[in-house]
Amino acid sequence: MTGATRLADLKKSYRLGFHQPESAVFKTPKGLSRDIVSAISHHKDEPEWMHDFRQQSLMIFEQKSLPAWGADLSGIDFNSLHYYLDPSDRRSHTWNDVPAEIRDTYEKIGIPEAERRFLAGVGAQYDSEIIYHDLKKQWEDQGVIFVGMDTALKAYPDLVRRYFGTVIPPSDNKFAALNSAVWSGGSFVYVPAGVQVSIPLQAYFRINAANLGQFERTLILAEEGSSVHYVEGCSAPIYSSDSLHAAVVEIIVKKGARVRYTTIQNWSNNVYNLVTKRMLVEEEGVGEWIDGNLGSKITMKYPSVILNGKGAKGEVLSLAFAGPGQHQDAGGKAIHLAPYTTSTITSKSVSLGGGRSSYRGMVKVAKGAHGSKSFVRCDALLLDQLSRSDTYPVNIINEPDVSLGHEASVSKVGENQLFYLRSRGLSEAQATSLIVNGFIEPIVKELPLEYAVELNRLINLSMENSVG
Repeated sequence: MTGATRLADLKKSYRLGFHQPESAVFKTPKGLSRDIVSAISHHKDEPEWMHDFRQQSLMIFEQKSLPAWGADLSGIDFNSLHYYLDPSDRRSHTWNDVPAEIRDTYEKIGIPEAERRFLAGVGAQYDSEIIYHDLKKQWEDQGVIFVGMDTALKAYPDLVRRYFGTVIPPSDNKFAALNSAVWSGGSFVYVPAGVQVSIPLQAYFRINAANLGQFERTLILAEEGSSVHYVEGCSAPIYSSDSLHAAVVEIIVKKGARVRYTTIQNWSNNVYNLVTKRMLVEEEGVGEWIDGNLGSKITMKYPSVILNGKGAKGEVLSLAFAGPGQHQDAGGKAIHLAPYTTSTITSKSVSLGGGRSSYRGMVKVAKGAHGSKSFVRCDALLLDQLSRSDTYPVNIINEPDVSLGHEASVSKVGENQLFYLRSRGLSEAQATSLIVNGFIEPIVKELPLEYAVELNRLINLSMENSVG
């Protein structure tokens, strides 16, 4: 199969693979340097402390090596990427004010319809910038803030400076350093004490241009006794060249607060998806990650909870679907720093067509975190002889008075299962889809109904050309 033929086949099977003609009011040249980092900061008219933060982060990025574990990242050419593209000089709160070609993209994806039907607020990022943001008045009146990260830097400088980079510093890893140097867009969410945001906030991240890196930065702060559910989706067109998505998400969950962060990513197969996500959870707080990973060429993502206060709870639900030519290296981490903390990590992976999925996780219990409990379960489903699944758990226990459980399983779609379902009139593809949907049900049931339906539909579409 030629490269052109494979590209054409991918575009047919990936419903979000369309793209609009590229437009930009400002775009950096390919490559990364101190001058380019300064150009991004100056274009955004940022304060001096952020400019300095970016430059220091660039030095850290240059000093750090690519990870020697996980997926093969040797194909990333950092000099072939554009690190910033501003598609419009307008930032809109009214949908009709968004430039027509960008509005058309999001109409196709369904963002306006979703906003009208059931969301508390929506943010839409196109290439490097948030081009549309809206929060329903009932939440604004209670003091909830939901704006683009760049807007927050100007409108709420004290809050941003106090928390930015505190949960994930630039020194954490090479891609966190890269994001810290060239970040653009992303969301800032602030929920005042005691406010319960009862319906989700949503952000959607779209890469439109070729050879583009997208580096959104999201910061969520939930004050004491508050709660919020944030949902993000991701997609990109299919090009013959690769793109890079390296986001950073920092979340602070104060005493008795609750934050749920849901991701349904469906990147095209030419995107390296390398993301760092972490929550700091204080006393009696609850932090939850629900992470659905479809698409991308390579994904390396391990949502983490740092349980920093007595009685804090954390949960990670991770789903990875690896198709032909994909490596999904995903999982979760739980770090117990205080007594009577509880964590649960549940990982589900499906591999078909030679795809590879890996569970990579860690549970760490610090000295003094007595009475802590953690349970890890990772299940893999292989749909053919070509696919592969690996498990890499790490447990570091420095306190004797803890409870830790770990279960893992790898299974294949059995001939008896298929025979039974096909005897009821289902095709092999329909029967396999039914088995897969039952396997991932523990993850899907935690999603809002609309997103559960969409996830099942995306998986069924991904399987159409690989099964039966």
